[in-house]
Amino acid sequence: MSKFVAPVLSTSFSNVDNWVFDLDNTLYPAACDLFAEIDQRMTAFVQKELNLPHDQARIVQKDYYKRYGTTLRGMMIEHNLDPHVFMGFVHDIDHSPLNAAPDLKSQLSALPGKKYIYTNGSTCHAEKVTKYMGLDHLFEDMICIAKSDFLPKHEDGAFEKFISLTGVDPNKSAMFEDLSKNLIPAHQLGFRTVLVTSDKDWSHEPEGVRPAHADDEKPDHVHHTTDDLPSFLEDVAKEIAPKA
Repeated sequence: MSKFVAPVLSTSFSNVDNWVFDLDNTLYPAACDLFAEIDQRMTAFVQKELNLPHDQARIVQKDYYKRYGTTLRGMMIEHNLDPHVFMGFVHDIDHSPLNAAPDLKSQLSALPGKKYIYTNGSTCHAEKVTKYMGLDHLFEDMICIAKSDFLPKHEDGAFEKFISLTGVDPNKSAMFEDLSKNLIPAHQLGFRTVLVTSDKDWSHEPEGVRPAHADDEKPDHVHHTTDDLPSFLEDVAKEIAPKA
């Protein structure tokens, strides 16, 4: 693959009116390990629901994630699971590892246009996360996987559903996400895309395999990368601000 050279910030974001953010490990930093709680509860749910030993439940959970895009999708297809039961259980977590995020609040507020959350999680979880971080008043809407008919973001029709629910113009929108595969349909539809990276790999790659975002060469569907969302947004806001 040839090396992709990202456009400069002012070119990428000058016409953006809609700022769309994934939730887990994107809007909040992966370093706080909040998603580890969710991951552990998913294993516990599979263990209880399928009456499996913990280690076997873990294998099933990861297998469903890889094959279906989310553990939930796998449980729905393979076991006719009520998705609301799953979502209620796995998001019943301690949100106290999250801190108020005044820098992120300031940078989000400085962006022109509307802000949205688009998550494979639940609305309840998104509301709790944004409240703990002091960001709950900044978003026009929160589109959860239930509103997307339980389609994971990378599947055909998921982003189209998001667009139909929000009315955003993808050619005037930017998507921020920690999983590269979820940016593929966004890019194809015309979104500006930003991959939010970290040292953690919640894409569940096999042990010892570097996550895709660790590669030096970026795929064409990833326009920008950052490991510091507030600083990145600060730079964007400065670049696109009207010049005196």
